[in-house]
Amino acid sequence: MCPGRVQPDAHAAVARLPERSRALLTETAYHYGTFFDLHGIGEEYRPFPVLDSSGPGEGFVRFTAKMLERSPLGRSHADAARKLAEELVRGQVSFTLQSGDYLIVDQRRFLHGREALHSGQETVPVDGRRLLLQLFLRAGTGADAGRIVDRRHR
Repeated sequence: MCPGRVQPDAHAAVARLPERSRALLTETAYHYGTFFDLHGIGEEYRPFPVLDSSGPGEGFVRFTAKMLERSPLGRSHADAARKLAEELVRGQVSFTLQSGDYLIVDQRRFLHGREALHSGQETVPVDGRRLLLQLFLRAGTGADAGRIVDRRHR
């Protein structure tokens, strides 16, 4: 079983923020995590903005509350990220996935999380472990149209 969380609409949460907070979240000031085994999708974007400069209800929202602990943020950037976290948690939905369940999330619109696994995971047979598969689907024309790139995490 895999406890998970989904915030219903990241764009709606952003729209409820003050304009100053939204502006700070578009600045490349945030850090989180390390990527590995990236193929065909470009270099790691670090530091990064939480929001792109698209209009309200458009673009991406790249956010994890863990970055508040791991980013060397100034007070104003941290406050803007905390305000966004509060808005996201307000609409959060929690559920447990069972073995064989799939969760497909449009990461441009919705955010997702997962609870920490209990200790002893190294004793779980590989075919019984949680498998996260992330796909990057690209729309467009030409050679890259419809191309799928994946990353696997256990």
